[in-house]
Amino acid sequence: MTARQEQFSLAFVRMIAAAAGCSIKWHETDYDGVDITIASSAEYVKYYCPEFELQLKCTTQQDRLRDAHFSWRMERDPFLKLTHGKRYNEAFLGVLVIPRDEEPLVSLSEQRLLTASRMYWQHARLLGDISDEATSKTVHLPRTNLFDVESLQSIMQRVGEGGEW
Repeated sequence: MTARQEQFSLAFVRMIAAAAGCSIKWHETDYDGVDITIASSAEYVKYYCPEFELQLKCTTQQDRLRDAHFSWRMERDPFLKLTHGKRYNEAFLGVLVIPRDEEPLVSLSEQRLLTASRMYWQHARLLGDISDEATSKTVHLPRTNLFDVESLQSIMQRVGEGGEW
């Protein structure tokens, strides 16, 4: 199940990235707390070919969904890597919420490919801090931060223009 979720989350991001005109760079290892880099070939005000890093998670835990946010618990070490203040590239957390095991991941017809899955995201700098004694931290990803073509293009534009988070 874990491998299936990992593969599905990568495929989900790949579809959104392709539709947004972006590409994916794969990481051989997860040493730095990220899974993939999303890159654009566009030129923006400040940068040509901007990119950002994304840590992906996938879950069937619908009960983590609240009115305004999706709650996700991160272990200390991955949290510290993702939120490290000296990161060269911008970093984000994305959590894909997929249907439970008894529900299909996708529905396919001649007209369309549908999924009841959705991904919430947050910039790593906005995830907060973790106390010295904590072994994990619950972070909140706003429900307004739905990872879709429009939001990916907006993130890329903000990165490309050297925007602050």
